[in-house]
Amino acid sequence: MTRPASAPNPSQPSASGPESPWAASGVMFAGVLLLVDGILAVVKGIAGIASDEVYTRINDYTFKFDITAWGWIHLIIGVILVLVGRGILKGAAWAWGVGIGLAALNLVANFIWLPYQPVWAVISIAIDTFVIWALCAHRAKPVV
Repeated sequence: MTRPASAPNPSQPSASGPESPWAASGVMFAGVLLLVDGILAVVKGIAGIASDEVYTRINDYTFKFDITAWGWIHLIIGVILVLVGRGILKGAAWAWGVGIGLAALNLVANFIWLPYQPVWAVISIAIDTFVIWALCAHRAKPVV
């Protein structure tokens, strides 16, 4: 008995190549992490906007901005991260590329933010690194 031409052969890898089980389950987790990272960024932003006394003052730093400016940067990035994380959880195609780009932007912003809040910046950098990996490593199944 022969297989119909349209039925996939389980012994052969799909057209998109073999997929890591870690990457497949990591996409859902990446969406949740983007939501969490966005909420953390919103909280960092609100704290920076509300009071300049929350964060350490840095005297001679190359990327020195006013704490209020950093607050607005984190607030805006955080709101967009939450929206993109929600899009990834809903399976929106646009959210994948935007999620990778925005996680990279947030990673750079947190690297520059490092002297102000080192522990939380490193945590956010780790979250963003995993999100970028998970979204890049996952191969979507082709639509037939």
